[in-house]
Amino acid sequence: MKDMDWSGLSFGYVPTDYNVRCYYRDGKWGEVEVCSEEYINMHMAATCLHYGQEAFEGLKAFRCPDGKVRVFRMDENAARLQSTCRGIMMPEVPTELFEEMVRKVVRLNQEYIPTYESGATLYIRPLLLGMTAQVGVHPAKEYLFVIFVSPVGPYFKGGFSTNPYVIIRDYDRSAPLGTGKYKVGGNYAASMKANDIAHKKGYACEFYLDAKEKKYIDECGAANFFGIKNNTYVTPKSTSILPSITNKSLMQLAEDMGMTVERRQIPEEELATFEEAGACGTAAVISPISKIDDLENGKSYVISKDGKPGPISTALYNKLRGIQYGTEPDVHGWTKVVIE
Repeated sequence: MKDMDWSGLSFGYVPTDYNVRCYYRDGKWGEVEVCSEEYINMHMAATCLHYGQEAFEGLKAFRCPDGKVRVFRMDENAARLQSTCRGIMMPEVPTELFEEMVRKVVRLNQEYIPTYESGATLYIRPLLLGMTAQVGVHPAKEYLFVIFVSPVGPYFKGGFSTNPYVIIRDYDRSAPLGTGKYKVGGNYAASMKANDIAHKKGYACEFYLDAKEKKYIDECGAANFFGIKNNTYVTPKSTSILPSITNKSLMQLAEDMGMTVERRQIPEEELATFEEAGACGTAAVISPISKIDDLENGKSYVISKDGKPGPISTALYNKLRGIQYGTEPDVHGWTKVVIE
């Protein structure tokens, strides 16, 4: 194992030894290639650069107390990438190929998987790019699927602690029938301005309302929203929200705990009724929300009265992390051991 200070890691890119690549040419996927080069050689007219034929995923590998390395729900990441491929006219990456490449890249870079005690993980980034050189808006004929990894620390500096969010009305992350439900880079480019405004105002992240009516809670810039009240887990339902695998997992765990789960539109005013709330995703798992301010309307929805994560959010966080690290029973078969 690499001699690194895993405990001091931030959430960022750290070079590792290998990435894995596979090209789609002549209507089929080729052989998996192992590469030690960090750069991609592509034509300046590649469709990914001009017309946004680009998709990515994010998942993690965990070094567990029993010495094994587990990956969490990679079949779900494969399925979501396939959905994105269908949405922006790219060839689907078969689940078997996706999982083979994830296993290979984790094993090749196992010296970079942080220790269990550090709380850090190995972040896995699959990336699919349209490579055909063309000037004209139509799908590429050649594609590159590459997966690289990087050891990462917590997404937010404070780890599992509450953060303030702010509603930004002047920007939309995605239109209701646009690409919001797909994991494409353009959605994140569209969130950068609002995110910068939120940070400059002292908030952890921006919060979006629905683009059509500006009445309903949509999502944070890079995470899904959930609220807790009356033993019910409530999360928004919208065609512009990325289907978070973490959120899907938390909904199942909430049901397992005897809670009711509701996916529906959430009017902004309902924020005042939640006992707990959080943003959830692969990077942060759960980021509990202390308050959500609507500066334009002069409202502040204080969710955590004492500034601490609530008991249900804490229980869900600990349960999910326990499954990922193999310390809790994996009754749903979510993890796969990639290194014994």
